Amino acid sequence: MKEDKIAVITGGAKGIGKCIADEFRKNGAVVYVIDKAEGDHFVGDISDKTVLERFASKVIKENGHIGFLINNALPIMKGIDECSYEEFQYAISVGVTAPFYLSKLFAPHFGNNGSIINISSSRDRMSQPQTESYTATKGGIAALTHALAVSLAGKVRVNSISPGWIETGGRIYKGADAYQQPCGRVGEPLDIANMVLFLCSDKAGFITGENICIDGGMTKLMIYHGDNGWSLDDAKL
Repeated sequence: MKEDKIAVITGGAKGIGKCIADEFRKNGAVVYVIDKAEGDHFVGDISDKTVLERFASKVIKENGHIGFLINNALPIMKGIDECSYEEFQYAISVGVTAPFYLSKLFAPHFGNNGSIINISSSRDRMSQPQTESYTATKGGIAALTHALAVSLAGKVRVNSISPGWIETGGRIYKGADAYQQPCGRVGEPLDIANMVLFLCSDKAGFITGENICIDGGMTKLMIYHGDNGWSLDDAKL
């Protein structure tokens, strides 16, 4: 990675976002993080249009260009029973509108081999009950990805990653939590960060508009009563 590459990461103060930021820095990039959490990064709520504009202006004023935009910030997860209209709108603002608007603000400023990576979720194709606000945004950003890839064709490559169960607190899972996944373990942030850096590299120069699910194979595992030690009688429905 060239040392003059500028990486912008939303929600980069902790978890997957922090790991992505750390890996970019290790590879010589200058990293800008925006997050609601206090810290030595740009602090702001990305649901606010003026915050996005101030942040983008700062990055461009200080560098004149951008190399990578990683839309990673997490929306709230609330279900149809408890999620209010305002909360759902807020989730969409964080999870879909902000990635769109940042992509729009930065689009004229990408250098050669520019790349946008949107962090979706395996919930963009499967669900648990009472997750509507989160799931809707993840489906939205996955679709936004291929739309942007076409609109920005020849200028910026745009891809999305759909993580499955990623442990961000350092806990080691054993037993059923690990073995239920075809890879035999729960994921870790580096699993996602490694793919982000690959998609931003010259090695991925022929990949755009793609969604890559990194979930240890869980979305490929069909489960019926009596399979893999699972019984409908034991399930809490």
